[in-house]
Amino acid sequence: MRTAITPLHLIDVDALCVGMFVHLDVGWMAHPFPLNSFKITSPQQVATIRGLGLTSVHWCPQQSDDFEQRGAAVDSVDRDGGDGCEAGEADEDREVCEDREDHHDPAAVVASHAAAAGAAAVAGTPGAIAQRRLLRSQRAAARLCEREFNEAARVCGRVAEIASTHPEQARNEAETLTRTLAAKMLGAEDLCIRLLTDAAGDKASTHAINVAMISLLMGRAFGFDADDLVDLGLGALLHDIGNIELPHGLRRHDETFTPAEKRYYETHVAHGLVLARRMGLSTGATLVLAQHHEHADGSGFPLKLNTDRMTIGARIVALVDRYDSLCNPAAAAKALTPHEALSLLFTQGNAKYDTSILSSFIRMMGVYPPGSTVQLTDDRYAMVVGVSSTRPLKPMVLVHDPRVARDDALLLDLEGAGSVGIRRSIRIAHLPTAAHEYLAPSPRVAYFFETAGAAAEAVEAG
Repeated sequence: MRTAITPLHLIDVDALCVGMFVHLDVGWMAHPFPLNSFKITSPQQVATIRGLGLTSVHWCPQQSDDFEQRGAAVDSVDRDGGDGCEAGEADEDREVCEDREDHHDPAAVVASHAAAAGAAAVAGTPGAIAQRRLLRSQRAAARLCEREFNEAARVCGRVAEIASTHPEQARNEAETLTRTLAAKMLGAEDLCIRLLTDAAGDKASTHAINVAMISLLMGRAFGFDADDLVDLGLGALLHDIGNIELPHGLRRHDETFTPAEKRYYETHVAHGLVLARRMGLSTGATLVLAQHHEHADGSGFPLKLNTDRMTIGARIVALVDRYDSLCNPAAAAKALTPHEALSLLFTQGNAKYDTSILSSFIRMMGVYPPGSTVQLTDDRYAMVVGVSSTRPLKPMVLVHDPRVARDDALLLDLEGAGSVGIRRSIRIAHLPTAAHEYLAPSPRVAYFFETAGAAAEAVEAG
């Protein structure tokens, strides 16, 4: 049985009005809205869309106000197939249509993974249809985050390429990316930190984006205003920019460094400050570059500053930089799971990091950050793939269930899973072979964020 859902239609931008649910077919950084798909709620939003230089956009009558009146004009298109999506459609040429829906659902509640799998076995039942729609939503969530991460990674890589030769252009591009990230974070009440399984970009870009994204979320939690948030994010994104002046083998700290190699590696801070001045970075962003390797107890480098002499932005980035380096070290064999990295920071980091920032970091990331492999209270194995900023103790997990194909596996939101919870963390190497192959943990931990509240509303509307 094929059931049409959320058809999209082109409309001239001059015909847009408040109440229409629209989709913008432009890059994530090309507009100021938190999502590509949303309902227009004010004349100012209409004016902003018209100012993007588009001649037309897609809109969805079913998700718009006054649906019956507006939808009548396109009923004939729906009956002929139109350009809507259909449940159960699996062909690759339908992926574009699914992407337009942007039904990414970071807070989808699945009370029982096994029950959902059983419902799916009966094709055409309401439960099976709901499961397919939810699965499509979750796939769209992953695709959206990956697209946005990859776009950010391209910008980050380009900034590193041109920082020495075109410093002002590098600053402009880095600042535009940072302002885009900050604006989208400030525009959403609830955010979900999402684990990416198919992120592009080199190690340096991944590290820079991870540190910038988590640092911005920390700044948001501490109530930074827009300007301070941009300074924090820009400093975090460029904290290791001085590494471009070092040989490739010395750009990431390695415990096997000789004393001479370690001293040479530490010069990346001085190189970064030279580039910061040439780029014309703000004082706040420059201080993050200068102090991101300092420690609260004065044991860091290059100036051995303590907490009282470090800016709050630098204290945030110092902690986040260390966390990501534990998860993504130069030698992949030494990588810790996110849960292990968090535990190590908690037990050994109180002297080196601001305790209030460390506590806030743990609250935000949850006890089991995305990327942690765990065993549930019902003995199943799972991997944490998403953590909501408002309920970090109830993450979203991918559960190993041999009765369901990996590509058809729904994500289980522990917030709505009844008595099911996380029993313990488990090292990737200690997973049973079948669970390891099913969960397929990536050797590299990459994070991005999604606006959880808006995504959930889009799914409900669809």
